[in-house]
Amino acid sequence: MAMACGSCGHRLSQWAGRCPSCGAWGTVAEVAPERARPVRAAAAPVALGGDQPDASRLGTGFEGVDRVLGGGVVPGSVVLLAGEPGIGKSTLLLQIAARAAATGRRSLYASGEESRGQVAARARRLGLPGDAVAFVGGRELPDVVAAAEDFRPDLLVVDSIQALRDPASASLPGGTAQVRACGDALVGLAKATGTAVVLAGQVTKDGEIAGPRTLEHAVDVVCSFDGDARTGLRILCGGKNRFGPEGEVAWFEMGPAGLTEVDPAALLAPADGEPGAAVALVAAGRRALAVEVQALVTPTEGPPRRSASGLDPRRFGLVAAVVDRAIGMGLGRRELYGASAGGLRVDDPGADLAMAAALASAASGAPPPPGAAFVGEVSLTGAVRPVANLPSRVAAAASVGMRTVYAPPGARGVDGVRVVPVRRLSDALEWRSRPGSRRRAGGTLKPASAEMGL
Repeated sequence: MAMACGSCGHRLSQWAGRCPSCGAWGTVAEVAPERARPVRAAAAPVALGGDQPDASRLGTGFEGVDRVLGGGVVPGSVVLLAGEPGIGKSTLLLQIAARAAATGRRSLYASGEESRGQVAARARRLGLPGDAVAFVGGRELPDVVAAAEDFRPDLLVVDSIQALRDPASASLPGGTAQVRACGDALVGLAKATGTAVVLAGQVTKDGEIAGPRTLEHAVDVVCSFDGDARTGLRILCGGKNRFGPEGEVAWFEMGPAGLTEVDPAALLAPADGEPGAAVALVAAGRRALAVEVQALVTPTEGPPRRSASGLDPRRFGLVAAVVDRAIGMGLGRRELYGASAGGLRVDDPGADLAMAAALASAASGAPPPPGAAFVGEVSLTGAVRPVANLPSRVAAAASVGMRTVYAPPGARGVDGVRVVPVRRLSDALEWRSRPGSRRRAGGTLKPASAEMGL
């Protein structure tokens, strides 16, 4: 009698209430013994520099997606698209399949979560040519593999890998063993036939892709699809990529017609001359963006609170402490709130200087200089440290009309943009104490220091 865990596939010699491998309870059950595999002839080695297959990439119909993939989908490759349920993975994959079919490519869409009628209804709602895309039920692995071998598509979309089941495995669908078995079979299919395979993978409650990271090492490309439900903004981020650069980013907006690629500069256009708001130049893959960073400083009678939306809370609190010590703004006795515009999540250390500028502006009531942007990492000593890719960050400032950039020494300006080199945080915030940097409170102008009781 052979026993195996239905969750991870671990084999045991006898029954147990808890799997010793994954720790799951009640998943050990009797399984059929493994059949002996037929002996196969050894493959003849070939020279590495011999004839290579055609590596022309398949366009997805989205310029941003092609850029994230390194120029398109490589034939014979396997791409994993991971994201939370309901974020729009199925919509994006259906649009990619339909656009590929519209260019003469053969597309096969395998869905184990929706029926043919549901997928067809979505295609009609999005205005896609559904007749050009072939469909197969994606619940059973042999059905998907047989359909792909018979249809020989250029692009195979599997939605999702967690809904696919290998009947040869006794484990539950979506479990580690099933995901590993189905993923291995689809990787073999892609390498043997040259079909490009795109897998949709759900992100678990622990933030992991398709279970405990069972697929990331096996596939060629890993992309994450994230977004903000309040704004409809979606972000495609490239991770592992065997055929191109990592870290590229594409921006989309979810609407009635599906996902539309948008220019982030249009979504995140920074405000100019407003107290409590500063423009940060952050890295987004190999690109750079100008993002508005906001801060609110308000008095409190109880313990002061710290809250940040779209910013790293720990980084925000650290920068606030450095600002308080470097220029004496009295922030330790006040409530501090921070946010990034457009729902963008900013975790780039290069945004430290902009956070400091927003905090100093909110506390003093003096807006940053008109047309100014900030870039640099703030150390605990108050020094402004350089960050990577400064030329593209300065160029991003010029693209949104910024005229001045406060940056660490070494950054060079471009046409129409002047770089102000700063070594210390106090040098970057000297504008807060210039004549006229006061705000109106109760109909009269008061110095910021008087309002804070300094």
